[in-house]
Amino acid sequence: MPFLKSPSNRLLAALPMAERTDLFRRTVPVEPQPGTVLVDSGEPFRHVYFPCTSVVSVVATAEGPVGLEVGQVGNEGMVGVPLALGVPVSPTRNVVRGEGTALRISAGEFNTALTVSPGLRRLLHRYAHVVTAQLAQVAICAHFHVLESRLAAWLLATHDRLGRDTFHYTHEMLAESFGVRRASVSEAAAALQAKGLISYARGDISVLDRAGLEQAACDCYRSSRQIYSSIFA
Repeated sequence: MPFLKSPSNRLLAALPMAERTDLFRRTVPVEPQPGTVLVDSGEPFRHVYFPCTSVVSVVATAEGPVGLEVGQVGNEGMVGVPLALGVPVSPTRNVVRGEGTALRISAGEFNTALTVSPGLRRLLHRYAHVVTAQLAQVAICAHFHVLESRLAAWLLATHDRLGRDTFHYTHEMLAESFGVRRASVSEAAAALQAKGLISYARGDISVLDRAGLEQAACDCYRSSRQIYSSIFA
């Protein structure tokens, strides 16, 4: 696939060339479809994923299918951080939301790469810190900020990760992401649409005014980006 020729995953792009080439040799390009559970809570990691143009929702689960999105992973990160820290089981459900491409590596090959690549180990330890800090930011956002500004921040982050102006998220998917009623999501999306910032019809969301959306978003969007850039400057 063409995207392999230049690493569109930002973590991999930060590796020294020799280590990056070795890791690429161990990976397989995939196009996981929306709704696919890459690894569920309590399951062992069989693969690690480095999204390139896809987006994965990280969901903390309660009983049965009930869950709450506590983060997203796009081309800035990876699915499988616990494995990089020596923990073979996933604490969360990881569900593909935005279709696109990713690089997949088996858990065994990934562990081998860690043993021979000191740069990869250092990189992923730093990324684990970023994930921890961003989880704290998610908790603050959910407690203190209104849904409309949270939705604006979420849309900006999704826009960054997918790299396109239009993407598909139903009201049900958004309600699950924010842990609120579907009607609440509808009201927040309608408010952003009334301001001319987005259009939203039948699950298709289009970003119309990026600058306006940034004004409408809570500070958590900027804080999350700052956390990442401060570590990977």
